[in-house]
Amino acid sequence: MNRRAVERGSVSVELALLAPALLLLLSFAVVAGRTQIAEGAVAEAARAAAREASLARDPATATMLASAQAQRTLTAQDLRCQSTTIDVDTGGFQAPPGQPGDVTVSITCVVGMADLLAPGLPGSVTVDATFTSPVDAYRER
Repeated sequence: MNRRAVERGSVSVELALLAPALLLLLSFAVVAGRTQIAEGAVAEAARAAAREASLARDPATATMLASAQAQRTLTAQDLRCQSTTIDVDTGGFQAPPGQPGDVTVSITCVVGMADLLAPGLPGSVTVDATFTSPVDAYRER
């Protein structure tokens, strides 16, 4: 028997064995990429929200402005969260005039992965970010 007859069909068998592994590897790369993009978007939203809150004159306004800015930034980044939690710590507004204070914004976003249709991968990934911005010590009160 010649060598070609013996090896006939071996490429098909190799492809059938390697295809699932390659698809799984590709799926992991897509999930990692989507997670990385989501982390960047949530970090940018936390930064923008903390900055917006630090410019407010009172804690209630700071909370409202920070939440609105976080939602706008997440929308602008085209990040679709299944659920979003925005926590604004306005404790820095209690500092007396002339003393430093901080506003901290924490954002948690659950990013869905179900649309990837990759078996064995998580259905969602939770991404969170926190950013602190100084409150103007000499703002009008």
